[in-house]
Amino acid sequence: MTVHAYSSFVQWFRDGPFAPYVRTIKSSGGFLNMMETAMPAVEMSDPAVPDLVLHYDLRGGFAVNADLGSGRFSATTRPGDLLLAAPNFANSISVDSDHHVRSIAFPIAYWTRLVEDIPQRATHLDFGALHRGTFNSSRIRSAQRQLWRLCDDEGAPSRLLAQAAGCEILAELCNLAGSPLASARGGLAPWAQRRCLELLHARLSEDIGLDELAAEARLSPFHFARMFRQSVGVPPRVYLTRLRMEKACELLETTDMSVTEIAQEVGYSSNQVLARVFLKHQRMSPTDYRRAVRDPVHRS
Repeated sequence: MTVHAYSSFVQWFRDGPFAPYVRTIKSSGGFLNMMETAMPAVEMSDPAVPDLVLHYDLRGGFAVNADLGSGRFSATTRPGDLLLAAPNFANSISVDSDHHVRSIAFPIAYWTRLVEDIPQRATHLDFGALHRGTFNSSRIRSAQRQLWRLCDDEGAPSRLLAQAAGCEILAELCNLAGSPLASARGGLAPWAQRRCLELLHARLSEDIGLDELAAEARLSPFHFARMFRQSVGVPPRVYLTRLRMEKACELLETTDMSVTEIAQEVGYSSNQVLARVFLKHQRMSPTDYRRAVRDPVHRS
């Protein structure tokens, strides 16, 4: 029998025997990978992959018997229940009925490096008992739903979105595991806030990452995200979206650039993505907005 080596959880599903059951895969390019599956009753052994994988049960009502890295357990799920599979562990799972699951995979090498930047924090992510059963978290449930909703608008998650969501979810997992990350107190120093806002303005069209902004402020991404929100009033991702909408409105008002060109100018992958985000925030399409703000001479 041929033994296959898989570099990630998503690759195992995409290229392995369960590929027909994959509904959606969304990848941020190495920071966080998302997958939705709808599967029948199954017994499976997942290969060891270098990802921490969080499973979110959309339907509930299936019985699971599994070893996800910290001992075997049995449970019956409810909608919204979470399961956490340890990295680098060949887990085994038996499920007795159809199940519909969304999974978020965290490449462990990347996220461990981020945690290493936090003073007095161990250099690995160990969640102990969370690997041994189902659990629930309204905070993780909310973060997961928002992440999928934003990806439906924008396609693949941006670096800023993926890293911010990852920080929020992992911080809550640390809390649930009894080893909370030290809280960041206060907001950004004035100089740090100024430099970060300047960087967001200057690189509006780029896929800027939370780690780059945090480096400007000389903070870990985990602490930076909380401190930015305290100083500015909204998370970095929300602030960046506001900047992009403001710039898109300006270009629609003052130039004859096409919607596709404007989308690229403000950092969106296509005119369709810009249209979805624009409609959500401005309650009209970019084309309708342009018609509304131009005088009759400039209307098409």
